[in-house]
Amino acid sequence: MEERLFDDGCVMVIGGSGGIGSGVAQEFAHAGTDVAICYHSRKEAAEDAAALVEAAGRQASVHKVDVQDAASVAAALDDACATHRRVHSLVWGAGPLVDQVLLSETSAEQFRRAMEVEVFGFFNAMKAVLPLMRDAGGGSIVHLGSAGDSWWPPRDGLSVAPKATNEALIRGIAREEGRHEIRANSVLVGVIEAGMFLELTRKGVFTEEWVTEVQKNLGLKRWGKPADIGAAATFLCSRKANYITGQQISVSGGYGV
Repeated sequence: MEERLFDDGCVMVIGGSGGIGSGVAQEFAHAGTDVAICYHSRKEAAEDAAALVEAAGRQASVHKVDVQDAASVAAALDDACATHRRVHSLVWGAGPLVDQVLLSETSAEQFRRAMEVEVFGFFNAMKAVLPLMRDAGGGSIVHLGSAGDSWWPPRDGLSVAPKATNEALIRGIAREEGRHEIRANSVLVGVIEAGMFLELTRKGVFTEEWVTEVQKNLGLKRWGKPADIGAAATFLCSRKANYITGQQISVSGGYGV
């Protein structure tokens, strides 16, 4: 009999309507678990992601969430538990489109917005899910961070700095919640052919010169795919990673090596 990778219940993907989030949701479905897909404004994209999960033979649910509102996050978790019985894993992949600016040119308003969505949003999700995971006897949290955590990419501070705070929170969860069989890890995301990368490319933010410079710092001279992130997140949440916590996996083609 094939080993089951997950307990009954679902993984909740916050940011599941995005290009990377949808790919992550599909990988979890292929690995054999139901998926609760959370979105902020892109309902149709979330429903499309849910359809792909169901095409893979798993149940999907869609939940509108404002991550800056703790009550909204808690309500989405309650709805997901009502549909799937429990949330065994949470993947954090939410975040706004990131302006590419030097730190010296970053406004206080831009920085505050980034911190409120990514850091306080993740904090709200953490606070809501931990009691549920404790009651269920354990669980897994995966944060989709930035490969810039280990090699600073100029002009990407509005993404890297908030995610660095969340990296510290992940280590804190791993340290404090391990006694409850709750694990917490990060996937450091490199340049992925989806979501923000494609949108900023269309807007002309990422030029051919930018591509040349970034690829100089890659071991693999190609961009990643959403499924690459999904594979890492799925592994970290699965029973195959049952003794891994407080760690990072950089899925970035060797960025900065």
